[in-house]
Amino acid sequence: MSSYKDVFKVAFPKTIPILFGYLFLGCGFGVLLAKSGYHFLWTTFTASTVYSGSMQYVAVDLLNKPFSIFNAVIMTLAVNIRHVFYGLSLIEKYKGIGVKKIYCMFGLTDETYSLVCSQYVPEYIDKGRYYFVTTLLNHCYWITGCTVGGIIGQFVEFNAKGIDFVMTALFVVIFLEQWESTKEHSPALIGVGCTALCLIIFKSFLPLLSTYFLIPAMICIFTALTVFRAPLERRLSR
Repeated sequence: MSSYKDVFKVAFPKTIPILFGYLFLGCGFGVLLAKSGYHFLWTTFTASTVYSGSMQYVAVDLLNKPFSIFNAVIMTLAVNIRHVFYGLSLIEKYKGIGVKKIYCMFGLTDETYSLVCSQYVPEYIDKGRYYFVTTLLNHCYWITGCTVGGIIGQFVEFNAKGIDFVMTALFVVIFLEQWESTKEHSPALIGVGCTALCLIIFKSFLPLLSTYFLIPAMICIFTALTVFRAPLERRLSR
């Protein structure tokens, strides 16, 4: 079995893009939370225990409004429901990796999912340890970024307006990187098409519920990819 040192040597270079992304994204969240009046240690605690970039940004807005458990639950489901589908697609990959699976499940993010699914793992590297180390590295990057941002936000005076856009920017960059890494764009087009269709339908016919269009969008994407799984796998294997 490969040592954790060998696994680190393979995993770390693959996570470098995530390192820079999470440092900036984490800083953005830390600054926003600190500017909302919270001590920077709360950013460290939140990053360690919640570890959901999108929801942490949304939580800043929720914390600044009259608290509603219903709104918090619905928003959490709407923002993070995609992780259910991520988990379903990783059942086989995480099978047989022991207790490391628990942390890998907790630490699953969009970026970690992308690395686990798209990166080739050398034969001499234990896959369970690789998944664990990749997840742990990304988590550490996020905690560091959030903490640094919290310190900056608490002790440095400046206008933080617009910082929350960094999350959107990261998703765009990840999408473009995945697009350029393969000649088969059908899964990406299915994702964009289903999401756009659900957004249009909700905006047109259910405007009061348009905030929650992501849930049906993810269901549509999962269904479409399941139905067309066989032909897509054949095309991807060419």
